[in-house]
Amino acid sequence: MSAAFSPVLLHEGPLPNDGPAFATGCGAVLTFEGVVRPSEPDGEAVRPLAALRYEAYEPMTTRELDRLRAACAAEFGATLAVEHSVGVVPVGACSFRLRVATPHRAAALACCGAFVDRMKRDVPLWKVPVWA
Repeated sequence: MSAAFSPVLLHEGPLPNDGPAFATGCGAVLTFEGVVRPSEPDGEAVRPLAALRYEAYEPMTTRELDRLRAACAAEFGATLAVEHSVGVVPVGACSFRLRVATPHRAAALACCGAFVDRMKRDVPLWKVPVWA
C-alpha cells in the first residue's frame, strides 16, 4: 500500500475515478461502485432524480465504516478500502466505492456483499433525494 492510502474516505460530491488496485499478491481484487440511479421510489410512485444528497453523522460515520472494514477484513481474510460521498451527487455519478482484495474470488465476492448489506443497516449515512 502507498503512503497516501487511507482505508476509509468521505468525499464531498462525486467520487473521483482513480484506478489502480491498492493491494498486490492477491488472486482477486474486486471494485464495486454504487452509482446514483435516474429515479427513486416516492411513496407509491417512482420519480425522476436530479441527484442524491448524502448526509453523514461525523465522526461516527467514519468510525463505523472503519469498524465494518476491519470486521470484514478479519472475517473474509481481505484487504478493504472504502470511499463514500457526502453532499450532493448527480445522477450517473459514483457515490460509493468498495475495493476488496483476497486470495480467491469467492471470498472477495462474499466480502463485498456482506460489507454493503451491513453498511446499509448499521452506518449512520443517509440519502436524501433531490427531485428533477
